[in-house]
This record gives sequence, structure tokens and C-alpha cells, in this order.
Amino acid sequence: MVDRSKVRVVVAKPGLDGHDRGAKVVARALKEAGYEVIYTGIRQTPEQIVETVIQEDAAVLGISILSGAHMVLIPKILRLLEGKGLKPGEDVAVFAGGIIPPDDAEELKKMGVFEVFGPGTPLKTIIEAVDKAVENLKRFGA
Repeated sequence: MVDRSKVRVVVAKPGLDGHDRGAKVVARALKEAGYEVIYTGIRQTPEQIVETVIQEDAAVLGISILSGAHMVLIPKILRLLEGKGLKPGEDVAVFAGGIIPPDDAEELKKMGVFEVFGPGTPLKTIIEAVDKAVENLKRFGA
């Protein structure tokens, strides 16, 4: 089990989506579970999000998106991470949440997102999934 207090999690809202209640709830739950959480706020560009991950040396990136632009913005974030030498699933664990259809969720998982959480997902389920993803990162001995 990884010491959660040594793991930084960035929670981000890309694009023009201004609905951030879910992101704030997940950020707070992860913080209360012991993770160090950095919430970027709304309307972040993919470039800003990736820069925050790098500056904060984050092991986890949570992307919250409700705008319908998930198949444009999330792949761009994944490409930018890889362009900076951070391989999703090995160097940084990436999860997504929001209104994402099941077929799109499967495509995102094939691209490197470890899980896609929809509305109503129990917070315990999200925390347990983050725990497992962190244990599989290279920096924590996987």
C-alpha cells in the first residue's frame, strides 16, 4: 500500500465546461482519504493541465468533463503528457469523470485512461481505483 500523503493528485476541468461540483466533490474525497490534491479550477486548456501535472510532480490526473468534448480534450491531454515524457499508466495515472458514453469510455481506456467514472459513482469506488492505479506506477515500485 502506497502512503497516500506522498501522492499528489491534480483534478482538472478542461475546456469551457463550467460545472465543477463533481470535480470538487471528488477532489475533497481524495484529500480526506489522505492524498495531496491540487484542484486547477474551471476552463483549463490541455496545455495548462499538463503543465500543472509537471510543476506539481503529480502521480495522478483526474479530468472532469461534462461538455461532450471528452474525445477531443482527453486524447490531447494524453498526447501532451506523452510529449513531456509521461506515459499514462506508467508515469502518471489518469482517470476521467463526467457524462461520457460507455463506447467513448472504452476508447479512452485503450488510450491510457485507467477508469472513467460516471455520475453517482460511490466515492469509495473512486478512491479504491486511484489506490490501485498508483500502486501500478513505476515511481511506486510497479
